[in-house]
Amino acid sequence: MLARVLYRDGLMIVIDKPAGLPVHRGPKGGESLEESFEALRFGLPRAPSLAHRLDRETSGCLVLGRHRKALAHLGLLFKHGEVKKTYWAVVEGGPEADTGTIDMPLGRLDETRGWWMQPDPKGQPAVTTWQVLGRGAAPDEAGRDGDSPRLTWLALSPLTGRTHQLRVHCSAMGFPILGDNIYGRAPRFGGPRLHLHAREIVVPLSKNKPPVRIVAPVPEHLRPVLAACGWAGEE
Repeated sequence: MLARVLYRDGLMIVIDKPAGLPVHRGPKGGESLEESFEALRFGLPRAPSLAHRLDRETSGCLVLGRHRKALAHLGLLFKHGEVKKTYWAVVEGGPEADTGTIDMPLGRLDETRGWWMQPDPKGQPAVTTWQVLGRGAAPDEAGRDGDSPRLTWLALSPLTGRTHQLRVHCSAMGFPILGDNIYGRAPRFGGPRLHLHAREIVVPLSKNKPPVRIVAPVPEHLRPVLAACGWAGEE
């Protein structure tokens, strides 16, 4: 966990969350990220706590508040949309344009599916902006006609913070995120890992100082497909 610390000051810690590990212990138990927060006290009497959340399969920047006052401050920043988040995603197919906005309210799918969501005109407002960073084809996955599936590398910025927002928005627009086994085309079990990464977060912690900008390194499972879409490696 110490090796995953990307940033630390008196108010917050930002860690590089691994894909496949939930932030909370689920109702059936099992390992969770929170169990490791005790190692991140750095001299304070209590372990830090989550200021927001990422899906189990999403990797990248995760913000923790170091004490109650810090958590309250961070909570307001997230609530009022002052924290800027940029995700990298590889999607199947992709939009024709190079930039755009998805304005699509979301609601619960049904009571039996927990946090699964769906487009719902009567749901909560949900807005995502996107920008194409590269296009390519899936490596080593040519079909019967010899062509590999078309992929697009997107930068996604959620302007609202709805559950599964990016995954539902991309799927509803016809370009699901690669490896999405709920809203996409991936098999429920045994398919590729979700190609969604919280690449950058910008937090305006202080009015008298520039916002804090943190970038998470690209995880191994995204690297081959990003490279196929034109990614040249870390900046």
